[in-house]
Amino acid sequence: MAEPRIAADTALSASRCRHCASPLRNTVVDLGMSPLCETFPAADELNRMEPFYPLRMWVCETCFLVQVEDYVGPERIFDDAYPYYSSYSSSWLRHAEQYVAASVDRLGLGPDSLVVELGSNDGYLLQYFVARGVPALGIEPARNVAEAARGRGVPTLVRMFDERCAHELAGPAGVELAGSAGMAHWPSEGRRPDLICGANVLAQIPDLNGFIRAIKELLAPDGVLTIEFPHLERLIADNQFDTIYHEHFSYFSFTAAERIFAAHGLVLFDVEELPTHGGSLRIWGRHAQSRRWPIGPRVTALRAREAATGVTTLEYYADFARRVEDTKHHLLEFLIDARRHGKRTVGYGAPGKANTLLNYCGIRTDLLAYTVDRNPHKQGRFTPGTHIPILAPDAISRTRPDYVLILPWNLTAEIVAQMAHVRDWGGAFVVPIPEVKVIP
Repeated sequence: MAEPRIAADTALSASRCRHCASPLRNTVVDLGMSPLCETFPAADELNRMEPFYPLRMWVCETCFLVQVEDYVGPERIFDDAYPYYSSYSSSWLRHAEQYVAASVDRLGLGPDSLVVELGSNDGYLLQYFVARGVPALGIEPARNVAEAARGRGVPTLVRMFDERCAHELAGPAGVELAGSAGMAHWPSEGRRPDLICGANVLAQIPDLNGFIRAIKELLAPDGVLTIEFPHLERLIADNQFDTIYHEHFSYFSFTAAERIFAAHGLVLFDVEELPTHGGSLRIWGRHAQSRRWPIGPRVTALRAREAATGVTTLEYYADFARRVEDTKHHLLEFLIDARRHGKRTVGYGAPGKANTLLNYCGIRTDLLAYTVDRNPHKQGRFTPGTHIPILAPDAISRTRPDYVLILPWNLTAEIVAQMAHVRDWGGAFVVPIPEVKVIP
């Protein structure tokens, strides 16, 4: 039997790599047509036309950045009705608090320090810096979630972070923070942050080079940046295809990330492997001119491991599409068999990854009666494309389903603990990724 090979078809895309501008010719996986993942229609919008866009993942054969094409800009995605609020996950809040404690200790941050978070959402992370007396500023393009951050006492600038924004922040005039509690102006006298951080924001940047140039301009000469993102190695190895969606423009191996930051004069001196989002990396970087932080052993070890795995070869990606298709078939077989035997299945969660899973697999209310979510901004609405009702979590206790399909599978432990009472009536949990698994 012939070895699977990655598909190459220049007719499929006229796009170029968003880092090195090489033509994109190699498809990793084609997930069909999909709507935007954070556009939850209301009941009176279900009969309206809903835009779908091709969801195809490419790998650049020059720099090996994995990416999807951008059909809709971030200004449309992060509008004033953006429904994602980070603080609804208790495990994510613990993760943020632990990061703040560790970074304060490692970097010696205090009342004379400055911290900026890019894509700061509802203040889920910066609230812990503020509580420790460390001056902090969030930069968040979605006004509604930025207002939630301000309500927590986190000064927040409502705009996209780009080179113009960085230039204004680093300049002597600074910017006005209208409506922000605790700080009316940032920065004072052109001071630059000692720490720039961001979690799950790098993937959402279409102008990747401009974004990193902006970080370099804003960061203090001996400052540190930390960026967290899902690790491509885990996505491929664990079949996490549902983390591919239009709002995530790029997918990073450590090797690709190191090359991209280095191209803009930023050196990655440390890297942590994290369990969040099914396996993430937290990179620690500095200016190339700074010598304060030497390159640590975890950088060289991960770089060598990825080289041995083959992330810079097209063969590494060749079998992914077949495994994705197998997962789709197994999940549909489970749901159809449950329905045939009179079992009722509902969902838990309405995360971005659920949009890809439900639309790619063609799962609708005939197989999934409804899903629930703790976020009240999603309750009463419907999943994009598939139009599955999103209810409050107490619906599960009222209807007592046989199976609860955990759509944010990266939070399985948290959700099973929250919903342990499902077992009281003999119900069970189902995890779809990396393969269908029933948790009794």
